[in-house]
Amino acid sequence: MNHRENIARAVRHEDGPAPMDFGAGPTSGIHVSVVAALRERVGLERTPVKVIEPYQMLGEVDEALKDALGIGTDGIAGRTNMFGFENSGWKEWRTPWNQEVLVPDGFKVKTETDGTVLIYPQGDTSAPASAKMPSGGWFFDSIIRQEEIDPDEATAEDNLEEFGDLKEEDLFHIAAVADEAHARGRYVLANLGGTALGDIALVPAPFAKHPKGIRDVAEWYMLTASRPDLVREIFERQTDIALRNLDRIWKTIGGKVQALYLCGTDFGTQSGTFCSPSVFDEVWAPYYKKVNGWIHSNTTWKTFKHSCGAVEPLIGRLIDSGFDILNPVQCSATGMDPARLKRNYGDNIVFWGGGSNTQATLPFGTPEEVRKESLERCRIFAPGGGFVFNAIHNVQAGTPVENFMAMVAAVKDYNGTH
Repeated sequence: MNHRENIARAVRHEDGPAPMDFGAGPTSGIHVSVVAALRERVGLERTPVKVIEPYQMLGEVDEALKDALGIGTDGIAGRTNMFGFENSGWKEWRTPWNQEVLVPDGFKVKTETDGTVLIYPQGDTSAPASAKMPSGGWFFDSIIRQEEIDPDEATAEDNLEEFGDLKEEDLFHIAAVADEAHARGRYVLANLGGTALGDIALVPAPFAKHPKGIRDVAEWYMLTASRPDLVREIFERQTDIALRNLDRIWKTIGGKVQALYLCGTDFGTQSGTFCSPSVFDEVWAPYYKKVNGWIHSNTTWKTFKHSCGAVEPLIGRLIDSGFDILNPVQCSATGMDPARLKRNYGDNIVFWGGGSNTQATLPFGTPEEVRKESLERCRIFAPGGGFVFNAIHNVQAGTPVENFMAMVAAVKDYNGTH
């Protein structure tokens, strides 16, 4: 059984070895500094690592590293990244932590006197910077650039400026990267944008030079309570655009992709949900059902939903909305006990994540503590399928390479005794 077949089996909720993902999506990746350390640890050539997602400074997990670690996934993305420029024309850049990396040609930054690194949308330094990496930081934070606006006078049109019909060059890019990924034989997760429905990382529009509409994070959250009618209008129009694009994408690449990273909107905090179940039902569920329903009726793709935090009260609703996969399965959050999740929801949704805790155990524990936690998660989640091992969200800078290798070893140990 190859990697693609093994993960497809797990996604079908069939028993077997626990497959593993690192690097296929924007919430299952590895910080570029850790990628470099892992390459050295497994004996690969020391060479600058590509920053494939500059917002979070995620490094490329290339074929050689995937083979060395036993990773079964591959990821593809749209033509432009979170800052609105293409991942092409690679050039060297020395990071504030003194690592030589490769960044896209559109990666244009300025360093302030206090060490803050500013980055610019679409690589245009004449526009206001759209994000900053604070002195001593390891990734970028969006800069709120909302123009003065009365929320009561806001219109859907302004918050739709980044959504539109795909250009031919976008489809050409998607076709090319899908062909390459399919040929490599791993399970392919596609993150092609357009279906986020209020993903808070995208609300400030770090890719836009002069974003219009409600772009302040706090105001957006308040908008869902004060003007749910406006939010629903935005989602309705966004969904209609997305379905047109998904139809064209399916006709272009078909089953060369196995799963679609549909939405990264977070519904959970450490201790509860951002909204009540009734608000979820009113504001989000109709549009999730519409998109998932179209995908399941017209394609072979599985749909992937990311949400951090204590989302147990909403998992049943995510299942009813048509999602096949939930990530990152934050077991440390309130109500997210892994055994309870597996028992109550394991037959109906795939847990993609739930491995070692990236807030505590993985960066700060001992290798033995990491191994124990990771092995226990495999023993809970993997039986009967419905599980793809990944850390709980991206592996952060400063994570000891010994801990990462202990996590991988735990999965291999489980599979050796399964």
